[in-house]
Amino acid sequence: MSEDARPHARTAVIAGAVVIAITAAAGGYWAGTQRASTSLSASDQSGRRILYWYDPMLPNERYPGPGKSSMNMDLVPRYADEAPTDASVRIQPGVVQNLGIRTVIVQRAVMARSATAAGVIQFNGRNIAIVQARASGFVEHAHARAIGDVIAAGSPIVDIRIPEWTAAQAEYLSVRSLGGDIAGAARRRLVMLGMPASLIDRVERDGAPHPVFTVTSPITGAITSLDVRQGMTIMVGAPLATISGLSPVWLVASVPQSDAGVARPGGRAVATLAAYPGETFSGRIESVLPTADAATRTIEVRIALSNPQGRLRPGMSGQVRIEQANAEPSLVVPMEAVIRTGTRTMVIVANDTGYAPTEVTLGHQSENNVEIRSGLTQGQRVVASGQFLIDSEASLSGALDRLQASSSTPGAAATLHAGAGRITAISRSTVTIADGPVASLNWPAMTMQFSLARAQLAQGLRVGDSVAFRFRQNGQAFVVEEIGKTGAAP
Repeated sequence: MSEDARPHARTAVIAGAVVIAITAAAGGYWAGTQRASTSLSASDQSGRRILYWYDPMLPNERYPGPGKSSMNMDLVPRYADEAPTDASVRIQPGVVQNLGIRTVIVQRAVMARSATAAGVIQFNGRNIAIVQARASGFVEHAHARAIGDVIAAGSPIVDIRIPEWTAAQAEYLSVRSLGGDIAGAARRRLVMLGMPASLIDRVERDGAPHPVFTVTSPITGAITSLDVRQGMTIMVGAPLATISGLSPVWLVASVPQSDAGVARPGGRAVATLAAYPGETFSGRIESVLPTADAATRTIEVRIALSNPQGRLRPGMSGQVRIEQANAEPSLVVPMEAVIRTGTRTMVIVANDTGYAPTEVTLGHQSENNVEIRSGLTQGQRVVASGQFLIDSEASLSGALDRLQASSSTPGAAATLHAGAGRITAISRSTVTIADGPVASLNWPAMTMQFSLARAQLAQGLRVGDSVAFRFRQNGQAFVVEEIGKTGAAP
């Protein structure tokens, strides 16, 4: 071979090798696509049709065949008979056991409402005695009483000399021996002058007038006012002292208007005071005032507390727990079973087809339980723990989307809006786009973060790419359904 022919021969050999390599690669690519296509409709040994393969830790990632996920986890098949046809999702029983999902039965029970409020101990307004002068006279002895003294019933307060009573007693004694109507009239005159029966009996027993009368306390309590001093001249009807009873006392609690229905006369209440930590004092609601405080938006509730030893002193503050009386049975579930999305309140119902998010209306809450007014029936089973694991395992957010769609107008499809712009940031689940105006939403040009409906949408995209995309609104979020490059980043 000539020197001139050798370069041409080498060029021919290289070109042939390139053709063979391209042909082999194309054949491999065709075979791979055929395997991927076959795997989408493949069936396992039991004859169940496999839709796709996925990683339970990343349920939104789908693969055409078995292998490893992006987290290097073994892929598991998703069968056609596992695909939910409603808002529910299905999880294999073994996975449920591994996740430790706990369910409870919706029960009907009496759940009495309760309210907690702050209160102050006060004297019982129904147990107050006002001592007045029954006749005009002079104070002989004041017995050294002072405001705040606690005295027993019958304890002396003041000695008063009453001249009018002295003359009437002497007249009665002079005619008593005559008997008949004259003696009876004289005795009735003593009663009309305000003389107590005990003093009249003493005059009859001693046979001598008693010009000094000792005023005593009619009840056991504390002296809250005292208007008499040694040597004073007093007139008939003048107030001498006020005695307030010490048992029972009132705990006047300020209950929020929202809990006004809990406080009813006759209801039970339990109080605790900082002065006696660890102790509780049981009482009964005596009355609920008919007006509310406009400034604090509370109502006053009077609770009677027994105070035989006088330990509960007016002015002390405490906390009181009021429980509703005669509550009706209602449907209840644990508070931990309730999911609040911000716009809706839901629970996850475990049924024969899987797990279905169900919207509910809540009622009153008592400790760890909450009343269900609508959305559930007695005997249903709801998830009490492991909701977030269900979300990870079965893409609960997708089930919530289906529930949202099922609660809207039948046949209504989500509106897709078109946009175009440049990618400024991207991750597996979100993309930030500096997009132009969106006419269908009257949006001006702006930079905004969107959620990706599927993680696969992010494949092949990078910051700086110019893209065209279509998205939908899902509550407060905006989800990209379709996206494609119109220009690559330089």
